Amino acid sequence: MDIIDPSTGERIESYAEHTQSAVEEALDRANEAFEEWRLRPVREREELLAAAGEVLRENKRTYAETMTREMGKPISQAIAEVEKCAWGCDHYAEHASAYLESEGHPSPPGASVETVYEPLGPVLAVMPWNFPFWQVFRFAAPSLTAGNVGLLKHASNVPGCSMAIEEVFREAGYPEGVFQSLLISSDLVDGILADDRVRAATLTGSGPAGRAVASTAGEHLKKTVLELGGSDPFIVLDDADISAAAEVGAQARNQNGGQSCIAAKRFIVHTDVYHAFLDQFTEAVSSLTVGDPMDEETDVGPQARQDLLEALHGQVEASVEAGARVVTGGEPLDRQGAYYPPTILTEIPEGCPVDAEETFGPVAAVYAAPDENAAIVKANDTEFGLGASIWTEDRERGERLARQIDTGNVYVNQLVKSDPRVPFGGVKESGYGRELSNAGIMEFVNRKTVWVE
Repeated sequence: MDIIDPSTGERIESYAEHTQSAVEEALDRANEAFEEWRLRPVREREELLAAAGEVLRENKRTYAETMTREMGKPISQAIAEVEKCAWGCDHYAEHASAYLESEGHPSPPGASVETVYEPLGPVLAVMPWNFPFWQVFRFAAPSLTAGNVGLLKHASNVPGCSMAIEEVFREAGYPEGVFQSLLISSDLVDGILADDRVRAATLTGSGPAGRAVASTAGEHLKKTVLELGGSDPFIVLDDADISAAAEVGAQARNQNGGQSCIAAKRFIVHTDVYHAFLDQFTEAVSSLTVGDPMDEETDVGPQARQDLLEALHGQVEASVEAGARVVTGGEPLDRQGAYYPPTILTEIPEGCPVDAEETFGPVAAVYAAPDENAAIVKANDTEFGLGASIWTEDRERGERLARQIDTGNVYVNQLVKSDPRVPFGGVKESGYGRELSNAGIMEFVNRKTVWVE
């Protein structure tokens, strides 16, 4: 696995892929580790998770630099990602015992009935490159603490992150085999998932990848959680705080180089405030600093790979050819590295790529809507259903409209984000299942009824 620095296009490191025999050994270790790990008291598992959070904090700059070198995330955002992972560890270290507490049920006189929550076994995690630490920890923190063991198949352009995450758990004192990273190609995933030693899988990634994992898992009757793509609407109503919406909207679209499933992608603006919003949004987007991701002042770094930049630009070109208008950006920057500028398109033709497809980069499509009903119709006019953001000064109005949007998450007067305290996931083509909070830890447990006469 060759690591290409996306800010320069130069190869900076190489990792040897694990052989088939190494994978077999890892599966054996996971299976053996599970038999001991499942019996550990939850409190001991919580203490180890708290230690993992400390390892993250102590080494946050080192881990952040690994992220930045491998996929181009601005260093300040990379540090924040490591800190968020530590927060996720803290959350489950504090609350896992309560989440996993057995639940009693009504029963006949002389009998006791309760549901207990037991781990499933080794879980395969197929994870993406865009949030290379957070995506893993939001699976691993609850699942390992519930008593499962983890096998990580990370994206091929972030092997250093993959190995660093394994190091976090090792340094925290986790037993050997409880969390392992597999440096393998995607074509080995089906075989691993079909193996009897693996009991479940979680995937964050593209629709095709999700379908492939779900198909194999279904064939072998194994539980899956899928978090797939998104084309999140960002609705600005006529009574919104336009300045706040524009400022947060610029961040919501361009954070992490726009490479986020829950980034705001389709900006649906009431006609009464359309021009005022567009002017302020354009100003906010144009003020973002594009540059060296190792520079603390950089807001937008390079795209993670050159081929991803080319695919994004192809979507923009096809949309412009169909009739969309470029307000700002729209062309790759003439510099070394995979740099694409923050871009705004308006007058979006129905069915063009930026309208109908997920744009995984700093490209915002802005629409005008005559009223709130039209805005909701447009928000739901997508195959995806991950997140949505609504901007209005009337909180009751925001809550009412939030219930009309077909997504797994709706935020009113805030950008869409994942938080350890609340469930996260999507509907429709954005996947199924939930991560984080109580819902997340319950995805990979056996909810066993125990009836005692």
